[in-house]
Amino acid sequence: MEAYRAVYRGGDGRYEEKKSVFLSSVRPVKTEEEAAALIESVRKKYWDARHTCWAYSVGTKHPVLRASDDGEPQGTAGRPILDVLDGAGLRNAVITVTRYFGGILLGTGGLVRAYTAAASDGLKNSILADKIYGCRVMLVTDYNGVGKLQYFLAQNKIPVLGAEYAENVRTEVILPAGQEKSLTAELAELTAGRGRAEIISYTWYMQADGKIIPEE
Repeated sequence: MEAYRAVYRGGDGRYEEKKSVFLSSVRPVKTEEEAAALIESVRKKYWDARHTCWAYSVGTKHPVLRASDDGEPQGTAGRPILDVLDGAGLRNAVITVTRYFGGILLGTGGLVRAYTAAASDGLKNSILADKIYGCRVMLVTDYNGVGKLQYFLAQNKIPVLGAEYAENVRTEVILPAGQEKSLTAELAELTAGRGRAEIISYTWYMQADGKIIPEE
């Protein structure tokens, strides 16, 4: 899988129905163990609440999808939360919804609507971004070719991670994996064969808030 939708910055949400309060939280995770630990931390935070329901998607190409009603009637909480998460195309993410019971029964339809609304509100307050499997490349040119290279990178919206000006100009860029060969060919043409491209590594990265965030 070359790209997927991910949580760049998690958010929290709230929904109230007939005095019951539903508090949601959306967070990125990398493993099922991390998801379980996060769910447990929410339970401890809201230790006096009646239910903390949740859903998560872990993995990229074939994600593991799990959900829990945590004591609510079957299918009224975990599944609606999972539908919100999966409907947004999210991977490696968890959504929890904690319910403080207000003393009035909502019925199965009311519960489905409430958990859906709370999860959706948490998602609305989060920042999502595409996570792309990319290639970090160092482009090495002499000073005669740097102007053409900079113009080419800007025109093609190829993110620049940094530049070093010494005997040669070394420009580090990142782009979707598979495009490095065409970039190498373009560099050779721009610099009449004097430039070279050195592959640094392959990694996942995000582009959000005008910034490039390579995965550590």
